[in-house]
Amino acid sequence: MQNALIFVFQTLVELYIITFVLRLILQWIRTDARNPLVQFILRVTNPLVIPLRRYVPTAWGFDTATFIVLFVIQASVTTALLNVACAVTPTVGQIILLSLLRLTHLALNTYLFLILTYVILSWISPGGYNPAASLLSSIVQPALRTLRRWIPTIAGIDLSPLFAFLIITFVMRLLPSGQAITGLACASVGGII
Repeated sequence: MQNALIFVFQTLVELYIITFVLRLILQWIRTDARNPLVQFILRVTNPLVIPLRRYVPTAWGFDTATFIVLFVIQASVTTALLNVACAVTPTVGQIILLSLLRLTHLALNTYLFLILTYVILSWISPGGYNPAASLLSSIVQPALRTLRRWIPTIAGIDLSPLFAFLIITFVMRLLPSGQAITGLACASVGGII
């Protein structure tokens, strides 16, 4: 029963964290704020971001307030999960490192899912318009456009999503993940992972 509750808690919080990741991506690519999905993401994240913006300014075009909220939520979840999973209390350094690793994995998994959805939509409804397809296109196209410079289409088939999958999966395999992260934190009593 405890594992099921942890799974539900972790899934709900990760969905909320994904909205902050998407907010950062949407602000980075400067997408159209009139899109209903963009408005949903802004409304869900505004209660935590807007108050912090009064004290934390944007730096070099990067929304630092959103990142701070994102990191604090992830660090809180990581701390709670480590306290449940480990017999020892994690150190601040462990929490920061593990939170950054978990955020990186979550962002990469989210981007993989967005690319896959974009590809499937391009097969099902090529050239059709809806707000979700427009938003997916604005998020995925910058990365795919970069890959298309080096990877030409073959017989009219765009292979850039395949190479994007390979690159993201390669990066994800370089980083420790899942139980390995928890195992590192639980095994290292000394403080440094």
